Amino acid sequence: MGTQLELRVKTVGAIMTSRVVTIEMDDSLQVIQEVFRKVKFHHLVVVDEGKIVGIISDRDFFKAISPFVNTISETNRDRATLEKRAHQIMSRNPHTVLKTCLIEHAALMMLKRGVSCLPVINADGMVEGILTWKDLFKAFLRSEPDTLL
Repeated sequence: MGTQLELRVKTVGAIMTSRVVTIEMDDSLQVIQEVFRKVKFHHLVVVDEGKIVGIISDRDFFKAISPFVNTISETNRDRATLEKRAHQIMSRNPHTVLKTCLIEHAALMMLKRGVSCLPVINADGMVEGILTWKDLFKAFLRSEPDTLL
């Protein structure tokens, strides 16, 4: 157990989630709510003309809407919170990485910046995937000896 574990894969491209859900800046929180209901992701990438301009986490979404939406206590004012737009609640200018970025560097970046994901882009700035803390955990656990699992 005293030996240092080496990850079988070294770059972000080998462990990232390739399937990414994108939304537009002017999509309403009503649309975003439906997307979160349909997919099992916790982060949506906000794009404008194919380029990443922001990230919305499920936590961002739940902070932005009234807690009474879709309950018996819902009022018109509560429903109105669903009319906000993605650009109003997104985290702007998210930190990104290339597929060739080392996993250790990406993990350090996530820790230092206090973020739970990094969009993965190509040289043109287009979305290729997303690296989440879950991807990092899965890669680490795959590198562990089977006796520890």
